[in-house]
Amino acid sequence: MVRGKISRLLVHDVRFPTSLGGHGSDAMHTDPDYSAAYVVLETDAEDGLRGCGLTFTLGKGTEVVICAVNALAHHVLHKDLRDIVGNFRGFYRQLTSDGQLRWIGPEKGVVHLATAAILNAVWDLWAKQEGKPLWKLLVDMDPRTLVSCIDFRYITDALTEQDALEILQKGQVGKKEREEQMLTHGYPAYTTSCAWLGYPDDLLKQLCVAALQDGWTRFKVKVGADLQDDVRRCRLVRDMIGPEKTLMLDANQRWDVPEAVEWMSRLAEFKPLWIEEPTSPDDILGHAAISKALVPLGIGVATGEQCHNRVIFKQLLQANALQFLQIDSCRLGSVNENLSVLLMAKKFGIPVCPHAGGVGLCELVQHLIIFDYISVSASLRNRMCEYVDHLHEHFKYPVHIKQASYMPPKDAGYSTEMREDSVEKHNYPDGEVWKKLLAAQENEAFSPMTASSLPTTFSSWLVL
Repeated sequence: MVRGKISRLLVHDVRFPTSLGGHGSDAMHTDPDYSAAYVVLETDAEDGLRGCGLTFTLGKGTEVVICAVNALAHHVLHKDLRDIVGNFRGFYRQLTSDGQLRWIGPEKGVVHLATAAILNAVWDLWAKQEGKPLWKLLVDMDPRTLVSCIDFRYITDALTEQDALEILQKGQVGKKEREEQMLTHGYPAYTTSCAWLGYPDDLLKQLCVAALQDGWTRFKVKVGADLQDDVRRCRLVRDMIGPEKTLMLDANQRWDVPEAVEWMSRLAEFKPLWIEEPTSPDDILGHAAISKALVPLGIGVATGEQCHNRVIFKQLLQANALQFLQIDSCRLGSVNENLSVLLMAKKFGIPVCPHAGGVGLCELVQHLIIFDYISVSASLRNRMCEYVDHLHEHFKYPVHIKQASYMPPKDAGYSTEMREDSVEKHNYPDGEVWKKLLAAQENEAFSPMTASSLPTTFSSWLVL
């Protein structure tokens, strides 16, 4: 079924002015404009199918990722798709081991974000040509073929190719029943949409009430900027959701190690399940120290959304530095590298609770976690996938949430394809949205811009 040569690679700078309403704000990222470097691959095949992929950014810097995508493009252009997926491990290594570009990585930072965008587009194209949603493509794949997609370099001290094969072979047992369960009930989710750090209390309360009415039972609150404010906001949310529902906290890398322990000791009264990203994502031993210190408080450590690669995850697992592992579909090297992390998590017995939200992250990661349950973990204990109710209307195949669960996608592909009109309007800086917004900012150059000073055209951005 796989066919065609890659004849064209397009990459778009797509940005949404989410900072205007405080959407996505946390202790470290106070004014994010949710954005994406959006890649489209075209082939010479007669079916006209296109592979769409992206990586998530926060506005400024998207143009740098686009430069990296263009620098990697020669590894993709004029390649036969059959050759790419027939030796996917080799193709992954070719992208990540470019003799010059790896110097500004390797396998981390901007060049790895660009790699993810390209590989996400390749997986989308492959799934579309097979006529399956990506999760189903993976679930139906022979274990040896899945293993052949993974680069095991640097992780064989934690996971060998034979280990991975045995895990996947064991996962064949009961697979049909678990797939039916997902199709009927979906994968459990939690919401981050209620308690962004920049939201005023009235909006926070309004969103919590609406979420409770919609059946949400798991809530995450952003913390880390001001302890007294965190105590007040956590008390507000806990009082609203009640003692039985699950509460998680997220500091977005704000604290030093001793500060994280002290801060969480003060917030322990609100009974959080975990503290997410309490310190630098690169500090494996710091996470281990925090994790150990919080055990008596019954609080776990969750991290992973800004882990550079499989090696960092390997070390976090080896150091007992986390109790909840959070993969990201666009920071790691696409499906290929995420497969290795899912398998390591299974071997170490750590539940995977993916990071999502942003631009398209929910759309992508639902495929990975549904596959994980059906073919790898076979468990829902202490497992849930993040959901953020922003920007889904800009995707051709948006997520479907039912009773606070992700329902498995039915359309072929990786759910990465954006609506063409959305890409055109939000293209930076020449799209309609940005032309008007930048003109308004220029007019307000000598006075602070507020929501009330914006053109009415942008009022819809204040409530996404």
